[in-house]
Amino acid sequence: MAPQPAAPEGSPSQQHVAVLGAGAWGTALACAATRHSATMLWARDATLAHAINTQHLNARYLPAIKLPNSLACTASLTQALAFAQGGSAPGLLILGVPLAGLRALCEQLAEQLAQQTPRLAGILYTCKGLEADSGQLPSEVARSALAAVSDIATGVLSGPSFALEVARGLPVALAVASQSAGLRAAAIQALHRDNIRIYASDDVLGVEVGGALKNIVAIACGVGDGLGLGTNARAALITRGLAEITRFGEALGAQAATFAGLTGLGDLVLTATGELSRNRQVGLAIGQGQTLDALLASGLTAEGARCARAVRARAQALNIDMPITEAVCNVLFEGIKPLDAVTNLLSRLATTE
Repeated sequence: MAPQPAAPEGSPSQQHVAVLGAGAWGTALACAATRHSATMLWARDATLAHAINTQHLNARYLPAIKLPNSLACTASLTQALAFAQGGSAPGLLILGVPLAGLRALCEQLAEQLAQQTPRLAGILYTCKGLEADSGQLPSEVARSALAAVSDIATGVLSGPSFALEVARGLPVALAVASQSAGLRAAAIQALHRDNIRIYASDDVLGVEVGGALKNIVAIACGVGDGLGLGTNARAALITRGLAEITRFGEALGAQAATFAGLTGLGDLVLTATGELSRNRQVGLAIGQGQTLDALLASGLTAEGARCARAVRARAQALNIDMPITEAVCNVLFEGIKPLDAVTNLLSRLATTE
């Protein structure tokens, strides 16, 4: 069993936080939460949990980052759940797993929580994309998988952020979106301080759509950079990509203003231009002549490649024009040469902005 974390000295918070998922982002968020709340990290791998507890390092996902001594890690989901509910105030669960693992984890949580009287402010997920098989957004996946405990509030934490920079303590601004004011307040209580600013929203769909589709546009920008098309072309892709994201989001019921904020324009600019962006790196390599299969075989992952087909299928069902998404899918999956895809984009009929 993992050691029990203590609340930070001098902290007024009696809220416990459990972060489920010890990848780079989950670990970075757990580090941030320890500054104000007693925090426990859950890892599937018992060896990784032991290394975090004894060496205060997550060498697999955040090499060379010293983790707080107060951060405890467990390989027991039962222990993490009990810890989150062990404070004098309702606890907070933050799911730091990728979208591919969200459904299974939520089903595990539902199975355990259905046998209890939960003391939780709610559950926040941080993954981005559309589920490959179902085409569902994370909120739709979570709602389905948590049906047995539907009275527990859920929400999304998102925004322009690289895990490595957050783990280093560099400034970041994020948005928490939920229909529950209590859950939004719990997220702010857990994470908002010093170098981290948390902004509240009730537009869950808008935050999710921005987080999913910006990865596709970032691949397109990377392809353009790999082809040497210049910064003018990149600016055009970002701008028209934002219009495409907004069009898709509004069709699903999102608020247009959300896409001008952190989880729309902010996340898009970071992912389309940042050197740490995996999606941009994939596009860059493809623009330089590599194939998606070779990149995936090398271990490079990109959320945009995973969800591009699902976004295209959902857009087609809703009769939404998504030329950049279509071009990315053509390059990734249909064998269209990157330069030909760009040429096809440029040859589209002129229209109003």
